[in-house]
Amino acid sequence: MKQKLLLFLFCLLGGFVANAADDPGNGSRKDECNGTVLQAGNRKPLKDVSVTAYNSQSKKEKIVSSDEQGVFAFDDLKPGVYKFVFEKTGYKKVTKEKVVIKTDETFQMQIEMIEMGDYDILPSPFSIGGL
Repeated sequence: MKQKLLLFLFCLLGGFVANAADDPGNGSRKDECNGTVLQAGNRKPLKDVSVTAYNSQSKKEKIVSSDEQGVFAFDDLKPGVYKFVFEKTGYKKVTKEKVVIKTDETFQMQIEMIEMGDYDILPSPFSIGGL
């Protein structure tokens, strides 16, 4: 009997905690930015892309990486204007400026990154043509 009572109280308490976490009146905020990073052309997901969020007011930054499905997410970003930089070895860097993050809103992005080719590498200024 004690076990059933304890289990009931535990479940009841868990319900109160879950409800309090969802209650916008308890002072919690949901400021998020998330999205997907894809390879341009074939639109396959890119994993291990470094995504940096720079806050223009506080000059602070947060960094996350994309997962196997190319998904990235920032939780608890303070409201403000951000610059997002997407970087991965072998791909051209992508920058998104003036992204506004608002309280209790989720901002979503879909980014396509272009793979660097041999034509993206400039010849050395020290090479001598024809020799």
